[in-house]
This record gives sequence, C-alpha cells and structure tokens, in this order.
Amino acid sequence: MELNSAFTLNVRLDNVAVVTIDVPDEKMNILKAEFGVQVRGILKQIRENKAIRGVVFISGKPDNFIAGADINMIARAKNAQEAEDLARQGQQIMAEIYSLPIPVIAAIHGACLGGGLELALACHSRICTDDAKTILGLPEVQLGLLPGSGGTQRLPRLVGVSTALEMILSGKQLRPRQALKAGLVDDVVPHSILLEAAVEQALKDRVTSRHLPVRERILAGPLGRSLLFNWVGKKTEQKTKGNYPATRRILDVIETGLSQGASSGYAAEAKAFGELAMTPESRALRSIFFASTEVKKDPGSDATPAPLQSVGILGGGLMGGGIAYVTASKAALPVRIKDINPKGINHALQYSWQLLDQKVKRRHIKRGECDRQLALISGTTDYRGFQHRDVVIEAVFESLELKQQMVAEVEQFCAPHTIFASNTSSLPIGDIATHAARPEQVIGLHFFSPVEKMPLVEVIPHAGTSPQTVATVVKLAKKLGKTPVVVADKAGFYVNRILAPYINEAMRLLTEGEKIEHVDNALVKFGFPVGPIQLLDEVGIDTGTKIIPVLEASYGERFSPPANIVSAILNDDRKGRKNGRGFYLYAAKGRKSKKQVDPSVYGLIHASGEGKLSAQQCAERCVMMMLNEAARCFDEQVIKGARDGDIGAVFGIGFPPFLGGPFRYMDNLGTSEVVAILQRLATQYGPRFTPCDALLRMAERGQTFWPATEPDLVS
Repeated sequence: MELNSAFTLNVRLDNVAVVTIDVPDEKMNILKAEFGVQVRGILKQIRENKAIRGVVFISGKPDNFIAGADINMIARAKNAQEAEDLARQGQQIMAEIYSLPIPVIAAIHGACLGGGLELALACHSRICTDDAKTILGLPEVQLGLLPGSGGTQRLPRLVGVSTALEMILSGKQLRPRQALKAGLVDDVVPHSILLEAAVEQALKDRVTSRHLPVRERILAGPLGRSLLFNWVGKKTEQKTKGNYPATRRILDVIETGLSQGASSGYAAEAKAFGELAMTPESRALRSIFFASTEVKKDPGSDATPAPLQSVGILGGGLMGGGIAYVTASKAALPVRIKDINPKGINHALQYSWQLLDQKVKRRHIKRGECDRQLALISGTTDYRGFQHRDVVIEAVFESLELKQQMVAEVEQFCAPHTIFASNTSSLPIGDIATHAARPEQVIGLHFFSPVEKMPLVEVIPHAGTSPQTVATVVKLAKKLGKTPVVVADKAGFYVNRILAPYINEAMRLLTEGEKIEHVDNALVKFGFPVGPIQLLDEVGIDTGTKIIPVLEASYGERFSPPANIVSAILNDDRKGRKNGRGFYLYAAKGRKSKKQVDPSVYGLIHASGEGKLSAQQCAERCVMMMLNEAARCFDEQVIKGARDGDIGAVFGIGFPPFLGGPFRYMDNLGTSEVVAILQRLATQYGPRFTPCDALLRMAERGQTFWPATEPDLVS
C-alpha cells in the first residue's frame, strides 16, 4: 500500500489479516471519500489470498476506532444527487466488506460513531474494550441527517427494530456493557487483549445470523411493526414539533427496509440522505457542529497557558459543588473547596458522590473509579491547602464587596501565580479586580446551571487581564469538558444579556393576559427546549431576576421588566422549582416531579389569563427582542463574531439548533426582513422593539453576520 494510506494490511502467521485504520496526521480516524480506493485495494488483496482465514479491522489510534465520516464531504456536495451518490459509495464499500466469504471482525476501542459504526456493522462480528472511552452510536440525526452507509438497514436486523429506532432517532451512544446487552457487540474484553480476542473470533466459523429476543421478533412482524412505528412516530412528533425533518425520514427508511426488503431500504436510505443534506435544518446543524469544533480549537489568546495541576473553589453551594464535580470527574485535577462552614463542604461532597454513584449504578464507571474521583475532592473552612492552587474559582453569592474581599484573601493566602476566576453572572470583572494587587490574574469564568450538564462557559477578561490568564482559563474550561466562549466585560456579558429581554417580553405577555402555558408552549414549538417562564422557574426566580437591575442601570429602560411583576412573585415566596412554587407548582418529589400552572399567579400580577395572541405572535415578540440584543452585542464586540454568538446562544440557553443560532437565523431571514418585523412590532407594542443601529446599517447595505463564503462549512 502507499506510504500515507489510512488503511494498512498485515497478514499474521496464523493467516488472519489485520487491517489497521490510522488516518495520517489526524488525532481521530475520520472516513473520507478518497479512502474508498484504499479499502477496495485491501479487500482485493484479501480475496486473492486464499490462505487468509479471517479479517480483523482495528484502529492504530490510541483512543478511537473511527469517530465518523468527514462532514466536509457533504458540504462540498452541490445538490441532493451528489450527496446521494456519496451515500451509495459508502453502502457499496460496506457491502464488499460484508460479502467477504471469511469471518470479518471489528476490534473496537474508543469512539465508534457514525460511519465508524456502519463499518463495524458491515463486519460479521464485533468485539469492544471495556474502557470508558469506548462508545458506539449513530449520531447523524444531530446533524439533520440519517446514517447513509447502510446503518438504517443493518442495525435493526442486528439489535431489533425498537432498539435501533431508539439509537438512530436520538443519536444515543452505548457504552460497552450496554452494547453487549443490546447485541450490538459479541464480547467485551480488556484493551490489552483486544487484538488477540478478535483474532480468535476470526479463526472461528463466520456468524451468519442471530436470534433476536421474542419481543423484537414480534415488533419486526407486520402488526407489531405497524403499532410500533405509529407509536414512535407520534412520540417523535411531540418531541420535535416537526422541526427536525430527519426523524420522519429515519422512520420511513427503516420501515421501507423491513417491509419491502433490504434492497429497497438501501435505495431509500441513500435518497433520503441526499435530500436531507440539502435541507436548511441540516445546514444549520452542520454549521453549529463546525463552529463548536472551531471554538474548541481556539486557544482564546496567543499566549502560552500556564500549567494546571490543582484547582480551588470558594463556596460549596450548588454552583461550587457542580464545578468541583466536573474538575474531579472530567479534568481529573485535585480540587479543594473552601466554605464558611462544614455544611457547605459536606453539601458539595455529597453532590459529587450522588452523581458518581449514579454513574456506578448505570455501569458507566466502576466503584474503584468512583472512589478515585471522590478522593480528588477535599474541603476546608480556611485557606489551608490553597497555597499552591493554580486557579481559584469563586462561586459565592452576588455581592461586589464579598467578591473583592475574596480577591484580597486569595492574593494573601495563595501563590503569586494563582489566577482568581469569578463565576459571577452579572458583576463587571473590572469592578471585582478594582483593588487587586495582581489585576492581570483576575478573570470571569461564568458557568451555567446545572454545571455538570450545561456545555457552555463564558470566559470574561477585563481590560487588565493578561493574555496568559485568558489562555490558562480557556485551557481549564476545555479540560472541564466545556465549550468556552471569550466575551467582553460588559453588563450581562453575552448570554444573560440576550436572555433578559426574551424573558422580560414573556412576562409582558402574561401581564397582557396570555396564559403561562400558552407562552411556554409557543416558544417550545418555536424550538427552545423549555419555555421562558418554565426556564425562570428552573433557574430560580430570585436568582434569575438578580441581573435585571444591573442591565437596567447599564442599558436603560429596554431592560425594564413589567412594573411590580417580579416583586409580586418574590414577595409571595415563589422562587420556582427549588421551593416548589413559582409560576408553576411542583410536587415534593424533586426535580423530576410533574409541574402544573398555579392559576393564583394571575391574581398576584393582576392579569386575566385570557389572552388572544397566537403561538406564533407570542414567539415572535420574545425571539425578536433576543435577536435585536444579539445584534447589539455583535456591534459592540461583546462577542468575537457570529460564530461565538451562535454557539453561546445554542449551548447556553438552548436557542433552536436547527436554526443555527441567532446570527445564522437572522442571515437566513435577511437583515432587511428582521428590521421590518422589529419596526412593525415597535409600532404595535412600543419603542423597545426599535431595531438597533447595527441592524439598520446592515439591512441598508445588504450585509450578513456570517461571511458569504460560508467558512463554517470548512473544518
């Protein structure tokens, strides 16, 4: 084979052919169209060598099998037919692998996703390692696509139609033991013996069929299939609100294959893949994928980051406990929590223990790994053990004086190189650093709640923050498994600044008579994961409204909430889910309990609950307030550009991914159309909707937020 081949063949003395996958100059194995020639050349050699008794596909990378296919191939397709041809090429190569007359085994360690799992499915048997890095799945739906190289046809026949539907419709990834239970792999072994176990399997007779569980065999029959697809179709529609066309096509393609045969299924798969690749939803989702990849590669600064060996946290509350957990479990760094009393420390330790214990019960990690991660977390009521911490993250309540005091204490008790990172959601970082002896080492690091789930952090340097501090904190955020976006030190930063007018407008809709659930449902239908009023309940009404006075003081009355609504709610001891009552009432069973609207809220805020606006009108008002503020942030350089603005909104507040983020959405609407809608709303509802100067300027010049050359579609 040629020197730079991604696939190399080695025939062992026992006549087992080992095909090693190792894409040159890449950290991850990614399938590219040009590899087709290489694979076919290897398959030809295998067919011609009659002495070969079996084949093993294995990765040459230390921590991944194949992470998927190169999405740039889709971006380069000019039309649906070209994208369909790509799928057919993939199907043909997988068919050639499957048609080999000798046993073909996939030896899987690390990520086996998308096209990587489709290659494994084309093998006759699969063995994976028991390593935590090993995951198997078909995540194409998250890009507005479906598996295009046979995955929709092979997976249902291997694991059963209900399991396959769950995996493909959600993009769910299975861990080793889950994959074994589902029948996706035939064995799970330690990494050290993966190759030998696969070779042993390759020397056995080829596996031609498997017996599915009785339940899956019933569901594959005509009646069971009809009931299953009807039920799954309804549930999927309820969840996606029709915003993700890929889910409907996935159902159609899988059903076609089961009812009309594999040949029809493959044809339907390729055709659907080609058509989906051209949809605006897939383009938007792919742009988010590329943008997030770029953000993760962005060092945040040209400076070299300082070493990171240990972290300190001030405050053992919900945020402090969550930050401690991700520091230990994701970054594997020792973390020490300081709180004013032992209860706070115990709370933070218990928080981590509960999350890790849940992982053990779900077999995501072993008990020994749980204990190892817990051992990284310690606590104190003073600064003992803080002397050599590289970064200290402050997570105390929002008080400027208290945070300034924390800076002084860290400078007194910690090392000269220690960085002070504030998890403030509203206070200017420059103000926090005002009295600092080393202001260049003070920065904002704004997490979102719950820390262990929310992927975004805002990194906020003030005017005096050094480039090395920025680079070090960006590096830490990535080690914590987060996507960091560097934003300017202006009131509300970026995410909360665009969120506040959106929630304020929802409050106005309530005071005008709209029902709580009508407003929330309108925004969920638009594509948000939860409505603005439920979001306020989830965050905590007391917490979520603290930033409003800061924004109002900085930007004026466009950030003013409807008169007295916040005080009326808080004075009635309504904090949201955390105390069981907000705009909704919650049972005492915890965060997963069902909620119901509390009608007595309408009396508190002097509203009728008898509004007459449509869902579209409600959503338009809330969303346009957010878009207008996002454009201001772009103009004021609060964010580096449209890329960071879209990632911040999608990852921070759940802006509908299928719309690509607020800037992608405005580009697709056209800035002139955005201006026209805002002007109409300003005439109807007041000057808060007046389009900002940036939008007026861009509309006049026909400009877009994203460059017209679409660099987002280049990896």
